[in-house]
Amino acid sequence: MFVTVETAARTAPAAVIVAIDGPAGTGKSSTSKAVAAKLGLGYLDTGAQYRAITWWMLTNGIDVKDATAVADAAVKPVIVSGTDPSAPTITVDGLDAAGPIRTQEVTSAVSAVSAVPEVRTLITDLQRSIAAEAPNGIVVEGRDIGITVLPDADLKVFLTASPEARAARRSGELKGKEATDLAATREALIKRDAADSGRKTSPLAKADDAVEVDTTELTLEQVIECVVTLIEGAGAEKAGRAAR
Repeated sequence: MFVTVETAARTAPAAVIVAIDGPAGTGKSSTSKAVAAKLGLGYLDTGAQYRAITWWMLTNGIDVKDATAVADAAVKPVIVSGTDPSAPTITVDGLDAAGPIRTQEVTSAVSAVSAVPEVRTLITDLQRSIAAEAPNGIVVEGRDIGITVLPDADLKVFLTASPEARAARRSGELKGKEATDLAATREALIKRDAADSGRKTSPLAKADDAVEVDTTELTLEQVIECVVTLIEGAGAEKAGRAAR
């Protein structure tokens, strides 16, 4: 299913659970945080949780290429995610990890760590518990939310964009030593897509009942408006079912 920005009928949302998936550089995080803040919903960046456990592995000397070692160590770190969209937080063993998890070292290793089944099971359970406890509903963004983590979400959105657009956006996010050229960024994104889409456990994929939104030619404001409208519709539908 595809949508355009010109959607209709605005209705106040009920407490909905929203799954937003898609590859890197499509605007998932910016869109998810903005719509959650606009509608009074919680927000969860599931990718940050995988980055957090990867960072813990790297800083504790775990060989991230050794799946058995990663699986054995996965139960050790304590990861806590704050779900306020205006100021989302993530800590590992009580330490603020928001900055360290965004380094290139973590980015290069996160696909390998997140492909380990034991890691995915632990993080998936954590994500489900956070979503279930969200009092006003929540926007959960990642790569396998609609299919694996929250298959019964009230709304599933799958954001896409051309590799060129994604590379430009991602390069714009990188600064200083992390900065790189567009061609290298595009190649890295495509490589990660292949790794995430091809893994046996919870691959990156679009759910059959997800709404696909191509953000290539859209501004961030247009994408936010589009997703807000979709959420309002899902909330109205949920409220209608509850009233029957």
